[in-house]
Amino acid sequence: MSTSNLHPGLNLGDHHGEAHEGAETIVFGFWIFLMSDLEIFGLVFASYLTVANPMGMAGGPGPADAFDLASIFAQTMILLTSSLTFGFATLAMRHERGRAAIARWLGVSLLLGLVFLSLELRDFAHMIEAGAVPQRSGYWSAFWGLVPLHGLHVAVGCLWLMVMLAQMATLGLIPVVKTRLLRLGLFWHFLDLIWVAIFSIVYLGGLMP
Repeated sequence: MSTSNLHPGLNLGDHHGEAHEGAETIVFGFWIFLMSDLEIFGLVFASYLTVANPMGMAGGPGPADAFDLASIFAQTMILLTSSLTFGFATLAMRHERGRAAIARWLGVSLLLGLVFLSLELRDFAHMIEAGAVPQRSGYWSAFWGLVPLHGLHVAVGCLWLMVMLAQMATLGLIPVVKTRLLRLGLFWHFLDLIWVAIFSIVYLGGLMP
C-alpha cells in the first residue's frame, strides 16, 4: 500500500524514490529541533510578558512612542506571502515541475525575506532614535531580546535559501537536496507562526489601551 499521502507536504510521493522514503524520519528529527527552538521562544515570550506593563517601562517611552504599526503590518503581509511562495516551491518539487520552477518560487521567498529584514532594521533604527533601547527599561530589554531573535532566525533562513539555490544549481535535485528543502520549508513556516505571535502579543497588544 502506498504511503505517499499519509503526511501531505512532508513526504514527496513514491515517484521521488529515496527522497520520499527517507523524508519521514529526517523531517521528524527536524520537528524535534523546532520544538526545542519553540521552547526558547516561549521562555523569551514569558520574560517579555512579565515586564509588559507601566512598571516595566519605568517611565520611559512606551510602544505608542516607538512602534510604526503600518510598517509592522506590511512586514507581516510580506512574511506571510513568503510562506505562501515557499509552499508553491514545495508543490513544484513534489509534482516535479523542474528546477527552474522551484528556484523561481524560492527566489521570490528569499526576496520577500530580505525585504522583511530591511523594513525591520529600519523600524529598529526608529526605535533607537526614540530612546527605546535595551538599557532604558526592563520592557525594552525584553523586547530587544525577543523580536531581534526572530529576525536573526529569518536572516539564517535567507542564508539557508541562498545555499539551497546554489546546491540546486550545482548538484541538481538529488535526494539529499530534496530533503533539505523540506526541512527548510518547515523552518520557514515555523518563523511565520512565531511572527504572528509577536505581531499579536507584542505589537497589537502593546498598542492596546
